Amino acid sequence: MSKRKSKGSGIDPNAWLTTYSDTITLLLTFFVLLYSFSTVDAEKFRSIANALQTVLSGNPSRTVLELNMSDGDVPMIGMPVPMTKKNGGDSNDDMYESMNALLEENNLKDVVDVRKDSRGYIFELKDKILFETGQAYLKEDSKPILDVITKYISSIKNQIIIEGHTDNVPIHNSKYYDNWDLSSARANTVARYFIKVKGITPQRIVTMGFGEYHPLVKNDTPEHRAMNRRVNILIVTKNNQKDGDN
Repeated sequence: MSKRKSKGSGIDPNAWLTTYSDTITLLLTFFVLLYSFSTVDAEKFRSIANALQTVLSGNPSRTVLELNMSDGDVPMIGMPVPMTKKNGGDSNDDMYESMNALLEENNLKDVVDVRKDSRGYIFELKDKILFETGQAYLKEDSKPILDVITKYISSIKNQIIIEGHTDNVPIHNSKYYDNWDLSSARANTVARYFIKVKGITPQRIVTMGFGEYHPLVKNDTPEHRAMNRRVNILIVTKNNQKDGDN
């Protein structure tokens, strides 16, 4: 009997605390995980965190969660960041209005149009503004126009697609095999100006040459052919960031 009693007295009566502390740690982790995936009121969450801190330790001091949310601290992972024009928070209506306002302020409404298509919003420039006939070198007096557009591109983070379009008059010379070649060269020239001269991030820009195959109107008059010769600077809206079709 004495041997059995001495053997039984070796059980630690506080062993359950290990399981309890593990459970509390898991609960705390669970609440932090929920917070990281949800948008909640910061003040309410602070109150919950304080209450949890008090229950667990009896100390109503500031919690770890609060330290990441104090003034001047970097927002905690999972905290919603306010959307601004700088980080791509423009709504589509705001984008259209701000693009038009930019042209209005800089007296460019007569030479640049703003259009909308299924992928986003377009600054449309006629080829005669940017290039000489059959060429892909920027005119000097076209650069101030691109500088104004650069201001808008720099204020957002959207993807930019630069499209070259021609009329259906054939071209074939030592520089350009056909209109596809010419339209691609013009799109690339504008892209290089944005990247090399104005410092736009290259990863944001895609160039495309469409030749004469996506006209706005029929190529049946000189005026209509002039309308079809253009360079589009497409601001891709959020829902179409990966779209590349036309």
